[in-house]
Amino acid sequence: MVDYVVQLTKDATRISRANHERLRKAGFDDVAILQITLIASWFNYINRVADALGVGREG
Repeated sequence: MVDYVVQLTKDATRISRANHERLRKAGFDDVAILQITLIASWFNYINRVADALGVGREG
């Protein structure tokens, strides 16, 4: 799961069915894969918004 989230964060265009199949083999069903993807994507999105607006930075 962590490898999947790292790849999603670095370059989501490189996610393939093989990535999803590895998650299934690790015991995650389609709903769990969707949840992992949505949560990681949301955190990536909100962190980029915060970074762009300078949230949490001094000065």
